[in-house]
Amino acid sequence: MNIKAMPVGPIGTNCYILEDESSRQAAVIDPGGDAPRLLAALKGLDVRYILLTHGHYDHTGAAAELAAAFPGARVYIHERDYRNVELSLFPLQTQLSSVDFYGEGDRLPLGDLELQVLHTPGHSEGSVTLRCGGVLFCGDTLFAGSCGRTDFPGGDTAKMLASLRRLGELEGDLQVLPGHMEDSTLSRERRVNPYLRQALSGGF
Repeated sequence: MNIKAMPVGPIGTNCYILEDESSRQAAVIDPGGDAPRLLAALKGLDVRYILLTHGHYDHTGAAAELAAAFPGARVYIHERDYRNVELSLFPLQTQLSSVDFYGEGDRLPLGDLELQVLHTPGHSEGSVTLRCGGVLFCGDTLFAGSCGRTDFPGGDTAKMLASLRRLGELEGDLQVLPGHMEDSTLSRERRVNPYLRQALSGGF
């Protein structure tokens, strides 16, 4: 498994390129902008998926351009965010001709790898965390030392705390790859993240 992180778009959203090295199959997670840079980084890879952790524009801005460049790639988003046109400055319904929906428990094969979908609402109704082995692609749910905002349309503080608790209770010291800022680990976040600590203490 090879993971390349690329800050993209107007606010430096973390886009991740996940590659199964044996097959060179790849998934692009949260292509928030800078399509030319992403296309250059994806050269030579078999792009199978464009995966959106939620529907905000800073995570979806280059999705349409990548979908046009890789017509065989499937674009996935949770249906609740796709239907909520308030989430994005550029509603996905007007950008993408074909979209697939994923949700809790779905699994996507990528060569010898597999991504598991965890529905983690709070930042938005359709926010998901994508797990691949010991790695969590958290979107705007769990950050290093913080968590995503809940004051946007579809946000909900109680649901955010429930989602944080769910992530915090996962077994093992998983790697946390968030939508913004630096990466972390679950063990570190259990120790120092006040929002995750509140969630784990039952502070709803």
